[in-house]
Amino acid sequence: MILNISGRTDIVAFYSDWLINRLESGYIDVRNPFNPKLVSRIMIDDVDLLFFCTKNPIPIIDKLKQIKKKMYFHITLTSYKKDIEPNLPPKKKIIEAIKELSKLIGKENIVIRYDPILINNKYNLEYHIKAFDKLCSLLDGYVEKIIISFIDDYKNVRNNFKILNYRPLTEHDYKEIGINFTESARKHHIKVHTCAENRNLIEYGFIKDECISKELAYKLTGKIYKKWKARKNVPCECIEMVDIGVYNSCKHFCKYCYANYDEKQVNDNYNYHNPKSSLLIGNLQPDDIIKVRSPNNQQSKI
Repeated sequence: MILNISGRTDIVAFYSDWLINRLESGYIDVRNPFNPKLVSRIMIDDVDLLFFCTKNPIPIIDKLKQIKKKMYFHITLTSYKKDIEPNLPPKKKIIEAIKELSKLIGKENIVIRYDPILINNKYNLEYHIKAFDKLCSLLDGYVEKIIISFIDDYKNVRNNFKILNYRPLTEHDYKEIGINFTESARKHHIKVHTCAENRNLIEYGFIKDECISKELAYKLTGKIYKKWKARKNVPCECIEMVDIGVYNSCKHFCKYCYANYDEKQVNDNYNYHNPKSSLLIGNLQPDDIIKVRSPNNQQSKI
């Protein structure tokens, strides 16, 4: 079993103490987002890999020695400022943390996501080309791979359209991004990838590959995993993972986020967080139905 920590929220940035408590306790409980009374119990002994997704790895650096499982990090690092990413620490500090993480777990276990690319009057094409080149120069020798993606039409994106004010990318944009990003990455010994994008830019030197493919998962764990069924309607071949996060619980408040769409609920959820609970948000209730999730994703009732 591979745990996704998390595509629904930034557990590393805001809930890392809870995570360490759960790893040490031996299990994690996760509410079904579509059936809240149903709780999956994940036994840590059944976990083969911790797949971390974060925009701020700083809070977990000092906790890595407490984690006994294999780790793999995706760190989203873009060039946007407070108007779009209001609650992130300074990017300089994030880059310093990435370098420290690279030294601790190896650059082969860290992937950077320049994600998503949106173009407006402030963040224009030239801005992204310069920003990406600088990012590659700063991370030369510390990472091997950067994944890029383009902004999607999520509910939160529509809610924040007046702030984002982005325009559709043209073929000229894709060409300039493809040529310039590939050259910047090449100069600094980094490979640039796309995953689940209709425009994968392979004609300009990008590599089309999954965030976690069957091949990568086998390399990391020695096991073979099925394709992620939840993504059957998108061009994605990533292997199946178990997400332990909760929607509307990330206080980064990024204006393009797909997992947050109600800032009041985010604050309410954050205030309802108990670091000693088995659940990320809230506590177990007497009428909850708890089922142990087995490594092959079959479930047995407690």
